[in-house]
Parts: sequence; C-alpha cells; structure tokens
Amino acid sequence: MTRPKLQSKCHGFVGENLLTILTLIGVFAGGLVGFIIKNSTGEWSKREIMYISFPGEIFLRMLKCLIVPLLVSSITSAIGGLDLSMSSKIATRAICYYFITTISAVILGICLVTTIRPGDGAQIVTSAISEKTGEEASKVMTPDTLMDLVRNMFTDNIVGSTLQQYQTKLEENKTATEPIPLNMWAFKESKRDGSNVLGLVMFSIILGTTIGRMREKGQLLQDFFSTLSEAMMIITSWVIWISPLGVAFLIAAKIIEMESLASTIQSLGWYFLTVMLGLLLHGFGTIAVIFFLGTRTLPFRYVAKLSQVLATAFGTGSSSATMPLTIKCLDGMGIDPRVTRFVIPVGATINMDGTALYEAVAALFIAQFRKVDYTFGNIVAVSITATAASIGAAGIPQAGLVTMVMVLDTVGLPAKDVSLIIAVDWLLDRFRTTINVMCDALGTILVNHLSKKDLQSADRLNAEPHELMELGANGHEKE
Repeated sequence: MTRPKLQSKCHGFVGENLLTILTLIGVFAGGLVGFIIKNSTGEWSKREIMYISFPGEIFLRMLKCLIVPLLVSSITSAIGGLDLSMSSKIATRAICYYFITTISAVILGICLVTTIRPGDGAQIVTSAISEKTGEEASKVMTPDTLMDLVRNMFTDNIVGSTLQQYQTKLEENKTATEPIPLNMWAFKESKRDGSNVLGLVMFSIILGTTIGRMREKGQLLQDFFSTLSEAMMIITSWVIWISPLGVAFLIAAKIIEMESLASTIQSLGWYFLTVMLGLLLHGFGTIAVIFFLGTRTLPFRYVAKLSQVLATAFGTGSSSATMPLTIKCLDGMGIDPRVTRFVIPVGATINMDGTALYEAVAALFIAQFRKVDYTFGNIVAVSITATAASIGAAGIPQAGLVTMVMVLDTVGLPAKDVSLIIAVDWLLDRFRTTINVMCDALGTILVNHLSKKDLQSADRLNAEPHELMELGANGHEKE
C-alpha cells in the first residue's frame, strides 16, 4: 500500500471516529488526572470537588433534559408508525430478549459467588458515611417497593410524572421506648424528585398503540411525535460533542472524592473481582452467544462502533442519560428507527442485566460475610427478587442500592448491611451501567435483524404505488 493511500485511510478513520477517540481520551485523562491530584495533594473539600465536577455536571444536566421528550416521542412515534400486530411482534421479541439476558445474568452471578465465595474471611471496615447511607436505604419494605413499582407504572398524573415518582415513606415513632418492627411503622404517600420513567413508558406505549389504530385520524399526532423525535436527535448531535470534556471531569471528580483505594481493595477486593468477572463474562460471553444464535454474526464489530456510547455510559453512570447517544449511534449503523425508538427507551428502563447480576452477587456475598447459611430455595428467591429489583432500578445512578434492600430481605439479612458494599458501589455502578447499555444496543440490533422481513412486509402493505416500485428496486439492489 502506497504512503498517500495509507495517510488517506488514516485521515478517513480519524475523521469518522473523532468523537469516539476524544471520548475515550476523556475517560483515561479524567482517571489519570484524578489519581494524580488525589495522590499529590491533601484532602479536598466538598466545595472544591464540586468545582472540579462542574463541567461534567452541566453535560449530565443537558443529557437528562433530553430524556423525557425523547423517550415519549420516540416510543409513541415508533409504535404509532406500525400496525398492532407488528408492534406486538417487536415488543415480544424485545421482552423475550430482556428476560433471557436478565435471568442469565442472575444465574451467572450466583454461580460465580457460590464458587469463588468472596465473603469468606473478608474483613470489612465501614465508614460513618457508608453506615449513614445504609441506614437511610434500610428504611423501606419489600412489599412497599414492589407496589410502588406498579403504582408508578400506572401514573395518575402524566405531567407530574415528568418531575416526580410515587414513593411510600415510612415514619419512625421517635417517642417509642423500644424498637418497633418496620411493618408497624406509620406510612404516608409521598413524591420524590426524578422522572417517573416507568409511567412515561407505559403511557407512551398506550398512546402510540391508540394513534396506530386511529390510522388517518391520528396522522397529525403521529407527525408531531415523529418531528419531535427528530428534533431531539438533532439536539443530541450537538450535545455529544461536549461528552469528552464532561466525562473527563465527572470521572476526575469521582476519583478525588473516593476514600482510600488501597484499603477499599484490601477489604472488598474479592467481591469487586467477582462482580467484574461476572460483568465481563456476561457482556462478552452470554450476550455474544445469544447475539450469534439470533444473527449468525459475532457482536464485536458492533461493540467497537458503540465505543463512544459505552465511554459516556461509564462516565455518567446512567443508562437513561446515555439513551439519546445510543439512539443516535444505532441510527448511524442503519438500524430501523421504528425498532431503535421503541427498544432502546424500554430497554433503558427495564433491562438492567448488570444490576441484576450485581445484586445477586452482593446479597450472597453479605450472607457469606455474616456466616448466614442459604438454601437452594434462598438462591431461587434471590434470583427472582434480583430480576424484579433490576426492573425497579429505573436507569438512575446508584438506584441499585435502594432495590438491594429487597434482595437482602429475601436472604433474611438486615437492610443496613447495604453499608458493607457502598465503598465500591460507585465504581461498580459505572461498569454495570456500561454492560446495561451495551446489552440494550445489541438487543436492538438483534430485534431489528429478526424483524427485518416483517418490517419490509408492513412497508409494502402501507406503501403507495410509486413507493412500491422504489421498495422493489431497493430490494433488487440488495440482492
């Protein structure tokens, strides 16, 4: 190969992947700067750390601002553009994929934690901050969490759901002289800040189905949501150019903020390695096998194209915040927008493989540390609860800590034991979010592959005569 041709190829590669390269540089630069600052200076105050994280915070706020309009418009326009039978086929394939991958993740996590047994002989020292966080997280009951999940799915105020979620709050009787069981505490209805993503997804699915059934009468609404979705994607294409800088500052600030890395690894090293091994085996083993069985191709070239999305997921620690970038990236790969705009928002809400694996490992790790024996029945219960809890962790950073209480309750462990694993949760949260996002993206490509013929048939049924000629010509070209 001549030198000019090689230079031309190199320039072309850099030009096509400039944003991905810059984002990866941002991840490594943020980590490196964070470690250098932490090891060469004294302890930083919260205000100083806030100054460091400020550019990253602005980037994260811009991404989060896009979540609600993009989620609602994408799901509604995707389902509204298909007939009911086609929508149900895509939804069935996506949900089957989510179910298989989540169950596989939980089983893999349980196999690893029962084989490696990281909790045996572990020496964990918790800080006052970890204990306080664990104390706050423990003031919930599993039935309340599950019922709140259903209540949030069927929201009573769609506008309010863009701002707040329903939560059952327990009230401690501070005048009591003796400890009172949680089920005897008073409770009240309350709202917590944060979009009710489950309610918005459910409403969007129903609205999209209704628009699809209305046909010509609903075309005006369909055009509105399609245009809104396109507008959100254009804004996303502007915002993503800030991602290298935003991710770098987010990671640097988090590393400066963390406690001693050496002591953390010394006490929780085997637990950390068990979760990391599980995530790697699931992401590049289980998911790769499922993807290959469905498409007869290996997923690694697609994963390479998702590098920038995965780096952003690692930096933000939020699958919902990464959703606009994921959709943009898959559009660039040529995936049908009707599939992308349905599967990705739903997947970012309910498909949390990494979280399910982490919660199963964490619960049995704590049981091993506390010398609590668990039976096969307990393991089955952990599998079911970890799957349900991962659905409840709706795409927000460290939501797994709250749902973790449900899984601990299954094994009969006190909820305050969450404090034992908080020291490494922030880092594991970023790795499992990365696996969640990768799983959603590969699932979308898989569902698109399985639905291709059905989508082409639907296009032919709904096309005008001149459009049919174009579809036929395109079909001959591909052959």
